[in-house]
Amino acid sequence: MEKLQAEDARYLKRKVKGGSLDVHPTEKALIVQYELEATILGEMGDPMVGERKECQKIIRLKSLNANTDIATLARKVVEECRLIHPSKLPEVEQLLFYLLNRKKSGNDKREKHSPRDLAPFEGMELDEEANINRIDHYVELLYEDIPEKVRGATLILHLARNPDNLEELLQNETALGALARVLREDWKQSVDLATTIIYVFFCFSSFSQFHGQVTHYKIGALCMNIIEHELKRYDLWQDELQKKAANQNVKKEHEKAFKKYQGLLIKQEQLLQVALHLLLNLAEDTRTELKMRNKNIVHTLVKTLDREDEELLVLVVSFLKKLSIFLENKNDMAETYAVEKLARLLPCKHEDLLNTTLRLLLNLSFDTGLRSQMVQAGLIPKLSALLGTLFNDTTRQLCMCILYHISVDDRFKSMFAYTDCIPQLMKMLFDCGESPMDPELISFCINLAANKRNAQVICEGNGLKMLMKRGLKLKDVLTMKMIRNVSQHDGPTKNLFIDYVGDLAAQTGVQEREEYVIECLGTLANLTIPDLDWELVLKEYNLVVNPLFLGGH
Repeated sequence: MEKLQAEDARYLKRKVKGGSLDVHPTEKALIVQYELEATILGEMGDPMVGERKECQKIIRLKSLNANTDIATLARKVVEECRLIHPSKLPEVEQLLFYLLNRKKSGNDKREKHSPRDLAPFEGMELDEEANINRIDHYVELLYEDIPEKVRGATLILHLARNPDNLEELLQNETALGALARVLREDWKQSVDLATTIIYVFFCFSSFSQFHGQVTHYKIGALCMNIIEHELKRYDLWQDELQKKAANQNVKKEHEKAFKKYQGLLIKQEQLLQVALHLLLNLAEDTRTELKMRNKNIVHTLVKTLDREDEELLVLVVSFLKKLSIFLENKNDMAETYAVEKLARLLPCKHEDLLNTTLRLLLNLSFDTGLRSQMVQAGLIPKLSALLGTLFNDTTRQLCMCILYHISVDDRFKSMFAYTDCIPQLMKMLFDCGESPMDPELISFCINLAANKRNAQVICEGNGLKMLMKRGLKLKDVLTMKMIRNVSQHDGPTKNLFIDYVGDLAAQTGVQEREEYVIECLGTLANLTIPDLDWELVLKEYNLVVNPLFLGGH
């Protein structure tokens, strides 16, 4: 731009041209795009220099919630922001409505994986405020010694944590290239440096449209190498600590080494967390996920399940859950005995970890071999105990679905009799009253009733009486199917049915549903009791000439 003398420029003319409206990708806010045209006029009023700039204004709507009057808020936004023409009021209303529903549904992937999901870690504190206009200075720090590199990377990270800065940072290829180079060359020299730089790229990975740039700098492959290296270091630390603990002569050395280990472990888990979170975001693309699988991502994640940090474990289990929907990954989890390590996490007080672990186990429970691993890992008593202690219906449902899948296999049915599972299920059944039962609950009960020992537990107390009452009163086909399974077993349970022979026989009328009648007749057919006078029953209820068997139904 041509240099002007102060006396040449008399005044500045500004012209604002309104543009488009959109919602903010991560916040409850509207973004107004507009064009600013600035013209410097000379002494005679003629334009000397002109410049146009694309700008945006963010209108944050922190008070937006389910009780907000959308129409009133939209009018207020239009009145207070002169960049929005009154004719755009309907569009503003529509965007506000979208923002409100997006928050409720949680379906926006960008919002779900925003940079704010990853908590700030120790070492991110600064004694100055990062400024996007000083980015060149921050890049220069990346060419200095390690402390200056950490400082420069941290300043850039503070900028990247604000989504509004990401587009501008993306245009600065020098900055991103320098960060990628420093990470590639110096990650072994400083955990803080590696964590900070990966965190910068994580901020970009939180938005699908920036995945190409993260992939361009091969950050994903580098993260895989870093994670693998750190897991090997962890094993070496463990071996070293065990050796010192075994040697009574160096007790003080062991205590000193343990304190040092705790500090190293915190930093390492921060690094693992940010690196794995970045990989999870990139795995949104199934092609990228396949590359990770080829680099043994499943083995790496299963190995990380040995850790104690709950936030890291939530991330690892979430990643495994995403991977588990593909056959190859599921097979890898079977080979690495992932179920055994997942069983260690149950029960736990961390709600997210509990919920995510159960969802992963549910995905894996569709496989016969993995169901066997679940039984061997002691999950039947663990999940049965959880059924009675959970107040969250969703989590209880997950437990029940996993146990239902295990109960499909005849080899494992009898194991349920030695837990608190059946009494809890019976309580849930009776708590339903006359309301419809969850299909998972009654299906699970039907499976369990096919085992003789389970059937005896079901009939304990007033169990059979309550089942018969519900089945007969509501004409419930599935309850009658459960009763039919109970009736097939020889022994004391069969004699309990003598009191209900008449009730069952009376259900075979023409007006009853065929499925219901079949279950009732099936139950009667199972009652091979010597003391029962079948001739009398058949005559009294006209069972021999029932129209159902003559094709008249």
